[in-house]
Amino acid sequence: MRIIPAIDLHEGKCVRLYKGDFAKVTDYSDQPVEIARNYAGLHVEDLHIVDLDGARTGSQQNASVVREVCTETPLSVQLGGGIRDAERVRHWLDNGVARCVVGSVAVVEPDLVASWFDEFGAEHIVLALDVTIDEAGPTLATHGWTRSSGRSLWELMDRYAAIGAKHLLCTDNGRDGAMSGPNFELYADVLRRYPGICLQASGGVRNIGDIERLREIGVPAAITGKALLDGKITAAEVNSFLQNA
Repeated sequence: MRIIPAIDLHEGKCVRLYKGDFAKVTDYSDQPVEIARNYAGLHVEDLHIVDLDGARTGSQQNASVVREVCTETPLSVQLGGGIRDAERVRHWLDNGVARCVVGSVAVVEPDLVASWFDEFGAEHIVLALDVTIDEAGPTLATHGWTRSSGRSLWELMDRYAAIGAKHLLCTDNGRDGAMSGPNFELYADVLRRYPGICLQASGGVRNIGDIERLREIGVPAAITGKALLDGKITAAEVNSFLQNA
């Protein structure tokens, strides 16, 4: 199982939002590249970066930070936030990013994103599907969780699985940044329905115990941001977990 540290960028800083709310932002560092260098020392291979300003406006305002991380660290970077057309995907894949993470556009324009699988390869595209759990099950949210698509996660994933999607980053909106624990039941259901998908569990990871439980149910990768930044998961725990994988 892979542990993927996360860095969320806002106005050039490393921050965390509570449940995606820009009114509830915590600043962690104005040196996000240094944080990325520290993560590179954890024996992890990947780094998840979200350009929050890009996600909100469609204009990637933290591009220079992303380029510096790609240049200054050996980490395999996956980038999300404001990637909404093939030109932007091509730009980042040509400039050091290993995988482009696409969210709202994957929900509202699935035919467009499907064409990117053909053009760039499914290996380089991560579907970032955010869900709200309600009586109907996992319902997809878009535009920074501010809108409900009214569509089921399963409906959309059936479509993408049929055309060879490889990477799925799934977030339960109610868990992200809340330190309430991952939605283990949701992830077990995803794995049961789509055994060939490389699932990245995101949202709610509190400690190394949560990551151990995700491994037990077969999750291939887990993203952790706040727990690492707050020291709830230590470097020693990450390295021990990976050595015993």
